[in-house]
Amino acid sequence: MTSLQLSDTLPIHLYERALAGHPVGVQLEDGTHAPLTADVWSRPRPGDGSVVSRCHGATLDVGCGSGRFTEAVAAAGLAALGIDISPHAVRLARRRGVQARQRDVFAQAPSLGRWKHVLLMDGNIGIGGDPGHLLQRCRELLARDGTVLVETGPPGTGSRGLLVRLVHAGASSRPFRWHVSDANGIRSVAAAMGLRATDEWTAGGRWFLELSPPATGRLS
Repeated sequence: MTSLQLSDTLPIHLYERALAGHPVGVQLEDGTHAPLTADVWSRPRPGDGSVVSRCHGATLDVGCGSGRFTEAVAAAGLAALGIDISPHAVRLARRRGVQARQRDVFAQAPSLGRWKHVLLMDGNIGIGGDPGHLLQRCRELLARDGTVLVETGPPGTGSRGLLVRLVHAGASSRPFRWHVSDANGIRSVAAAMGLRATDEWTAGGRWFLELSPPATGRLS
């Protein structure tokens, strides 16, 4: 058996290293680096409460990581489930005493059409590199009167697709697509997916949108 080449490292492996507390970075196409702030995602952040207070029913936390939002929603007395592609993330979330499953939102997301809220926090609007495709999938997951709660980039930062790698201790993952967008970009993409912005707010220096299907319900 040949040894694993650095260029063959799967992004999930380095993501899990970050969840375990190791210093993992994000490398952009132009060679610039930024830290992957998994340690920040594991503990409550200013602004979290403004999202949880808008949850009034069964909530799906997409890309739940170590499960802080899943835990907060459950603590509010609501049904909550976290999903993540990483088995280590799911283990961390379960250690908090919450429900979590290893799932790909595009392939295996549970309870299609039954969720009151779907959360896309901490930059998770970037999952898959195509926010339109992701929001379309979230709409399929929603109940008729459900909402998608999205954290966006600061106003004026624009919208762009990225091809990135995770890096740690000399290892570099395979490249994968991600997306960042401010509220204007997400409103535009959401409208194309049949979702309208019904609320927009800031809290703790962060920006959020609530997206809802038309009153007549989801597209068939």
